[in-house]
Amino acid sequence: MTAAPDTRPRRRDAAKTRRLLLEAARDRFARDGYNTTTLRDIADEAGVNVALIARYFESKEGLFEACLTAAVDELRHEAGDVALDRVPQIIAAQVATVGPHGPTGQLMLLLRSSGDERADEIRRGVLRTSAERLAAAAGWRPGDDETLLRAQMVLAASLGIVLLRVSGALEPLMSAGEEDLSGPLGELVGALLGR
Repeated sequence: MTAAPDTRPRRRDAAKTRRLLLEAARDRFARDGYNTTTLRDIADEAGVNVALIARYFESKEGLFEACLTAAVDELRHEAGDVALDRVPQIIAAQVATVGPHGPTGQLMLLLRSSGDERADEIRRGVLRTSAERLAAAAGWRPGDDETLLRAQMVLAASLGIVLLRVSGALEPLMSAGEEDLSGPLGELVGALLGR
């Protein structure tokens, strides 16, 4: 005798569904870009109904913003709130994981222009906040444009290293490990922010 099929409605795991959507969206946005990615692509990859995106994120923009926020939170979690003298090691550790097969999804989201003005505005805001956090580690206060500029230059150099490592075109940068990157990054951060 076989058991009757279970006809009770399945219980949704909202946290799991939200996480699956964020992971699928981050991968799609990083790989295909904002404009090319559809909500159906994301829902299909996550294995959920497309209507759940509106329930959890309201819109494609809301999902993109949640992806950027999650990416920065992930990077921040990896780095924590660190003193300025630890910043080079944190950057080196994050950059060392990037290679010719592509940067981590969170870095690609920060680098890739979406072609959509609102999405790019969100991305610029996240980059601005990241630069302000770095500047704050060097004693920056609002109105101190010189320290903020210097922090933005450190951020730009770090993202430039990511791009060059992804291209796979330059040795020894491409194969440099965390220890190899820490020293020069320490000099860069010290020169720009260690005044």
